[in-house]
Amino acid sequence: MKYSIRQLEVFIAVGRSESVSRAAEQLGMSQSATSTSLAEFERQFDTRLFDRVGKKLQLNELGRMLLPHAMELIDRAVDIEALLQGRNGFGPLRIGASLTIGNYLAIQLMGEFRVLYPVSNILLEVHNTARIVKKVVEFSLDFGLIEGNCSHAELVVVPWVDDELVIFAAPDHPLVRQEIVSLDELVRTPWIVREAGSGTRQTFEYAMRHVLSKLNILMELEHTEAIKRAVEAGMGISCISRLALREAFRRGSLAEVKTEGLDLRRQFHFIWHRHKFHTLGIQAFIELCQTVTHGAVKSDDILLNLDDRQKMKKYITRN
Repeated sequence: MKYSIRQLEVFIAVGRSESVSRAAEQLGMSQSATSTSLAEFERQFDTRLFDRVGKKLQLNELGRMLLPHAMELIDRAVDIEALLQGRNGFGPLRIGASLTIGNYLAIQLMGEFRVLYPVSNILLEVHNTARIVKKVVEFSLDFGLIEGNCSHAELVVVPWVDDELVIFAAPDHPLVRQEIVSLDELVRTPWIVREAGSGTRQTFEYAMRHVLSKLNILMELEHTEAIKRAVEAGMGISCISRLALREAFRRGSLAEVKTEGLDLRRQFHFIWHRHKFHTLGIQAFIELCQTVTHGAVKSDDILLNLDDRQKMKKYITRN
């Protein structure tokens, strides 16, 4: 072959960062060596892979076509190296999780994965759904666990487990004492909601679409825990995943506001780029996710399954 694995690594790093200097820093190379490697790669095939705009390098049409294939080949090379080193083929995993999944489920899943595969190396990024989608599209993450809908043409979206949002308030809030709360009462009450771009906000707005313009939104917050603290302080009511409220409901620090006629159901999803090669590590992590959620009717049942050591033993035996 006319090209080397190192040349592909340089091409990928420059393509993702759009900068020779940043690529050199990522690869631990000098800027001149990085520039020379890229120039030689293009010269060998008498082609251009980038449009030069000042100091910025942008992938051209051929470069954009080549990038996912180059990344797949590098992923396979990492698998081969890991196998030769006796590491079960698990190279570094870059996983993205939207905020509810990341804060209340992904950490436990990572812990279980490390028990099964102690030498594994996992990077977890937690952002809202829109940002996770963007990073998976850009190949900055190997795959994502999201709670919102996604219809990006470059992504494969696979249902994972059912989830449900719930409207809640401080235990002494007047709405908590009512058997059923009407839409009119919800409209008159101050709300604290998740930020735009989050899967939770997406589901909430769809459920409340007929009265959305009338809602008294007092505050938008990015973090679920901050919303819970604000609601506990009596600043308003909110609507987030039942998974995130499980412990607060058990302690009695927050309480459900019961309504009728609102569809607050949704699904958690796996997402990955349609050109992304699934390494053995990616396959194993996704299978673990499916194993620990098997039999869970909805997301707030999952934590119980994570403590089921017998199920984990069966998983280890099978693998």
